[in-house]
Order: sequence, then structure tokens, then C-alpha cells
Amino acid sequence: MNLTEWAKTQGVHPQTAYRWFREGTLPVQAQRVGPRTILVNIDANAAPEAVGGLGLYARVSSRDQKDDLERQLARLSVWAVRTGNKVVRIEAEIASGMDGARSKAKRLLADPAVTTVVVEHKDRLGRMNVELVEAALSASGRHLLALDEGEAEDDLVQDVVDVLTSFCVRLYGRHSAKNRARKALEAARHG
Repeated sequence: MNLTEWAKTQGVHPQTAYRWFREGTLPVQAQRVGPRTILVNIDANAAPEAVGGLGLYARVSSRDQKDDLERQLARLSVWAVRTGNKVVRIEAEIASGMDGARSKAKRLLADPAVTTVVVEHKDRLGRMNVELVEAALSASGRHLLALDEGEAEDDLVQDVVDVLTSFCVRLYGRHSAKNRARKALEAARHG
């Protein structure tokens, strides 16, 4: 994780974190790997400081990925137990990352007892504008913590289908939208 991302998860201004790095007072190990890049070494089993009550959130895009939803929840729960942090809410849902009308995500984000939202990947919370959610959480003294900074590719394909379907619904109506979205994807693959 780079220093700026680490600072945001800790509720510290990035310039303050950089000053701590220069002064040697940064509370975690970090190293310079480029002229403008500093990487923070985070142990995946270590709890971030001032974590408070955890809200665990898992999401997949379709019902055929339900096994992955259960694996996400298991990994998040194991991490929470290892770190010894108090879990105050667990939410899991099957919904597109492009859809803002996700009741369980909204319920988790609205819970004032949840001071740190923990997801496996940032894209589990949403495909776009996760930075805005992070900023809103930070403004209220809360944090978003992604245990794995990588991205799950399987759901990305489903989300592209969902976006195309959404556009087709607007153009052609609901009845033929899914078929037209599939045809557009097939044409893109073969053409």
C-alpha cells in the first residue's frame, strides 16, 4: 500500500504521513521505492490503529457466485478474529457494483457503530467513485479498509454486462435490453 492510501485509512493527512516518514516517526515500516513512491509494509493480520467497531461487507454480482460470497465473508471474519477487533455488523449481498441502490451496503454505511468498513477488495463496495465513499467516511472520522488491493476480474465482466444492459434499457426498453447487451458483448469479442 502506498503512503497516501495508508494515511487516508488512518485518518491522517498525507503530508503529515510524509513528514513522519522523513522524520523516522511513522508508526509502521515504510520504504522509498521510487523518486515519488513510498510503500508502507502492512502485515495483513495487523489491525489498523483506532479501528473501533468493524463493519464487514461482501458482495458478488450474480447468484452463480454465491460460493465466492461465502468465501469473502469467511476471509473477512477470520481477519477480524485474528486482529481481535470487535465486529458490530456483517452485511453480504448479491448486486451489481454499478448499482447504487444496494440496501445492505447503505445499512452498513449508515450505522454509526461501524467506524471501519472492511472489504476484501475496494471494488466490492462499488466499481466507481469508491474514493467519494472513503472521503465521506473520513469526514465523519470513519475508515474504509481493503484487505487485498487487487481486483476481482470475474465480477468486472458482469458489471460491464450490467452497464450495457442499463444503456440498452434506455434506448430499446426493458424487454430486449439483455439480449442486445449480450449481442454487443459478443460482437466486441469477435470483432
